[in-house]
Amino acid sequence: MTTTLTDIAEYQLHLKQMELNSLLEVTQAINNNLPEDDLYKIYHFILRANLRIQKLLLCIRQERWQQKAVFGTNHAFGDVHQYLAALHLTEVTNLAEADVSDVFREFDTLIPVFHRESVLAYVFVSQAAHEAGPGTDTGFIQTLTNLIAVAVENKRLAALQLEQEAINRELQTAKRVQGRLFPAKLPQTPTLTVKAEYLPHQSVSGDYYDFVGLPDGKCFFCIADVSGKGIPAALLMSSFQASVRILVRQTTDLPRIIKELNYALYEILAGERYVTGFFAFYDQPNRRLTYINAGHHPPLLIGKHGETQWLTHGTTVVGTFDELPFVNFAVLENLDDFLLFCYTDGVVETRNAQEEEFGEDRMRQVLDAHHTQDPDILHQALLKALNAFRADTPFPDDVTMLTVKSSQKLAVSG
Repeated sequence: MTTTLTDIAEYQLHLKQMELNSLLEVTQAINNNLPEDDLYKIYHFILRANLRIQKLLLCIRQERWQQKAVFGTNHAFGDVHQYLAALHLTEVTNLAEADVSDVFREFDTLIPVFHRESVLAYVFVSQAAHEAGPGTDTGFIQTLTNLIAVAVENKRLAALQLEQEAINRELQTAKRVQGRLFPAKLPQTPTLTVKAEYLPHQSVSGDYYDFVGLPDGKCFFCIADVSGKGIPAALLMSSFQASVRILVRQTTDLPRIIKELNYALYEILAGERYVTGFFAFYDQPNRRLTYINAGHHPPLLIGKHGETQWLTHGTTVVGTFDELPFVNFAVLENLDDFLLFCYTDGVVETRNAQEEEFGEDRMRQVLDAHHTQDPDILHQALLKALNAFRADTPFPDDVTMLTVKSSQKLAVSG
């Protein structure tokens, strides 16, 4: 039977009508928000039933290349990313002449599909050998694939956006809850001023400071840092804070408090995380400071004549060992006027563009220049120095500062 020009024209008209109807059907399915699997079923039917495609493999790139539709093949492709990660074909390609993996040799043609000038998908096809006519309509396959692939990508991005919005809401809730863990009010009297600065690296952090007023002019204060960042560190810190508050209300025996904290953390974490911290009781009437440094950056104590010392005595980090290998504490007597500056590692480990750390020497220069002033002024001066040093380099970690300033002269004159 002879094929006439009229037959070919009628075939092409029929084909174009079918393609138009198919595109309308897919568009309607997308508008009706059909699930991804249903879109691929429609895609499968259109190409297999209407275009007489004998073999097909559709691979779409998201974070990795993934197989999304396949029929008529002899090979189980499995993880297609290993075959496609290094493939950079950007034109319709005859696979008999292309440098591709042997697993794709059963197909005749590779059709790249673009979105915003990047390859979004590859379609591997073979048309039935007995089919007559003008051959595979690669333009239509590109259009149909692009329509579905972009719709699926938009669904994925929308789902990710909803997930991120839910995470952000949870983070904001966690941030508000964590904010309530910090002291609502710090003392600011003629004889005792306590100020804190807290800049979380993320919405929530593992940094922690606290101040607890006790009878007879005594007080407890601490600063601590949980290993790690984000919500896991924040959750651990909230548990740690609750334990600290309970123990401080029960006893002023600082070694006992640290041992109990270590035991509680180790029971929860089995040494997988740890806490560094500085913990102190200050007896203002008797001018006595008792402290333990648990593997934390040493606070700097500046006396009334400008003399300084780093407070290093104590123990190792809390939570790593089932029993602390040693627990030392120090008692500083006859503390008249003094300023005690405590901080977390985000202060000294802030880096500039040259990867230099801000370090203790630069920090001490700021403290030496401002230790006679109000702690708020000191904190702002240090933050200004940090920001000037790092320029556009982000803070690497949470930044927390706690300053305790005592003025015994005012207490005597009063």
